[in-house]
Amino acid sequence: MTAVTPLRRAGNAVLEPVPAEPARAGVAPIRPEPTRPRETGPTQTGPVPARLALAPAPDDEAREICAITRATVQAAIEVLAGTRPIHQLARRLDQRCLTVLQHRAALTRRVAARSPRKMGLLHRNASVRSVRACGVTPDVYEASAVVIDELRVRAVAVRLERSKNIWRVTALEIG
Repeated sequence: MTAVTPLRRAGNAVLEPVPAEPARAGVAPIRPEPTRPRETGPTQTGPVPARLALAPAPDDEAREICAITRATVQAAIEVLAGTRPIHQLARRLDQRCLTVLQHRAALTRRVAARSPRKMGLLHRNASVRSVRACGVTPDVYEASAVVIDELRVRAVAVRLERSKNIWRVTALEIG
């Protein structure tokens, strides 16, 4: 069988044939692929920027924001109840939100010490019922959550901002 040598093309012009490598004993000859110019259509404008190619789909990002919000709100309510240490939220909350939450937890504990009967049920068995998120910009989301405990239903508002590919809570309002 004779070896077929592919042709190199440039546009519509046929250039010279690509020489085939000589056959060596026991090694199959390697034939280079013919080179063809890249065809560009009217919708192809060039390479996709790296940020767009690696960015998650909007639905995936919204689900991620809702999951982060749910976990953060649940942890914040547990801090207010006194069942979780506040330092566990240090990575997720910025410093101002962390200070405000710590102050509110201290006030809650002080009030609970005065009237233990009613305050003993406050923040007990709290659970996050629903979370909704809305994108403000690609790096900023605002979310709301509904939290139910034994005494009442609360609304929680959260603002998340992306900083170095990490979502941080920059505003936390617990109603």
